[in-house]
Amino acid sequence: MPANTQVAQAKAVPIGNNSDLYPRWLGARELLLHHRDPYSPEVTREIQRGFYGREIDPGNPNDPHDQAAFAYPVYVVFVLAPFVRSSFGTVQAIFRWVLLFGIALTIPAWMYAIGLRKSPAWTLSAAVLTISTYPAMLEFYMQNLAGLVAVLLAFSAAAAARRWFALSGFLLALATIKPQLSGLFVLCFLVWASGSWSRRKRLVASFATTLVALAVAGQILLPHWISEFLAAAQEYSSYASDPSILRFAFGPVLSWLAVAVMCMGVVLVALRYRNCAEGSTEFGYLLAAAATVTLAILPVTVYNQVLLVPALLTLSPNIQISSGLLPRALAKASFACLGWQWLTAASLGLCSVVIAPERLHIAVKFPLLTLIALPPVALLAVAAGIISLQSTSPIPQLLAVSRE
Repeated sequence: MPANTQVAQAKAVPIGNNSDLYPRWLGARELLLHHRDPYSPEVTREIQRGFYGREIDPGNPNDPHDQAAFAYPVYVVFVLAPFVRSSFGTVQAIFRWVLLFGIALTIPAWMYAIGLRKSPAWTLSAAVLTISTYPAMLEFYMQNLAGLVAVLLAFSAAAAARRWFALSGFLLALATIKPQLSGLFVLCFLVWASGSWSRRKRLVASFATTLVALAVAGQILLPHWISEFLAAAQEYSSYASDPSILRFAFGPVLSWLAVAVMCMGVVLVALRYRNCAEGSTEFGYLLAAAATVTLAILPVTVYNQVLLVPALLTLSPNIQISSGLLPRALAKASFACLGWQWLTAASLGLCSVVIAPERLHIAVKFPLLTLIALPPVALLAVAAGIISLQSTSPIPQLLAVSRE
């Protein structure tokens, strides 16, 4: 991060706290304490003064295009309400460690959700390696709420696997603070709940009740927030600079067709596995499909890759079992992309002991070479795994494994 700061300073790019949490925190504080509209241009300019150190100048080519505006559903303020009276420095320090620790805890949560049973040492090692990845480190430094959404989704899935359906629906509704990340997960959970409606209807009822309560409470705080949020989201899409993987691969026109095809694919997988048991392999692939397709259709943002955890955990048995040549090869390729980051970063760390940092500067980005490749490779591995699973196990489990 200091190296990035030096590059920004050399280009005269404004630098402030650069915390993705700051726009949400300031918007929540201004709404809850001062009754100001967090979507307003005035609050946006205040956000810029903290986030960038000054208001950005649209006429300055060196200034960022990102307006750093409040572009979340207004009910995110309820999540941040306990922190609005504290200084941002304190809140930032707390969130750094909460997000990192939360990401570590998603490992046992996702494992429980998909029925992956490993030793405590294996689980601890996986958690440590997960928080050692570049996306997790970005969460530590930038405090984007993608990390919080990943935690909420993981514990929602674990609660569903434990058959605590009311809690699962409640956590799933909270995860909609970033609807672009949680949308496909919500869809999959709702379709899955329909497969055993008498038992799982509490998930749907809890989700709907919580979401309506959040929306109504937001409406009381800020009338017409929905239209303001939609306008802010549309404006955000106009200045978000990075394209999605699909847009990069297929161009601006065909990418929309690819998005539709992939979303339809997730719907078909959800319908196929709607009767599957909690904690089953099919349930794992359902979550993996939601995660990998979400990352494929959204603009490339590295910290969103914390959502890949359920996909990678679901794929991990494919490395060893006889699941077919292609699924096994793609699963290994996914972990090779991930392992490259750890191996090269550790090697650079060891080399820095005996080699001057300025001589290693040319290699500093080597660990990042597989970052963009990981999501599409994982997507292909999940697709191959689902096809292989259908050929070997045409009828999903109908009965959940007892967890009593």
